Amino acid sequence: MLEVPAVAALTILVLAAFVGFEVISKVPPLLHTPLMSGSNAISGIAIVGAILAAGRDHATLATVLGFVAVVLATINVVGGFLVTDRMLSMFKQRKSD
Repeated sequence: MLEVPAVAALTILVLAAFVGFEVISKVPPLLHTPLMSGSNAISGIAIVGAILAAGRDHATLATVLGFVAVVLATINVVGGFLVTDRMLSMFKQRKSD
């Protein structure tokens, strides 16, 4: 397995965060909710990867970080579905009394 030095991994993390922020900040507000709906699938994949990382018989730190990743990705998926449901409810016809 290819080992990445800690400095290189930290550099990749910081650059990914910066690029992600720049890309998301350029998206018009009208598209945020549909994009969040689409990103739920990606977060679902992240949950599977995090479960695999947490379940491996590696160091305790790797297991803890895997567990934290599972929790955060799950929060992201649930929040995305709640926002999507709320957005879709705005388009439902209201019953007239």
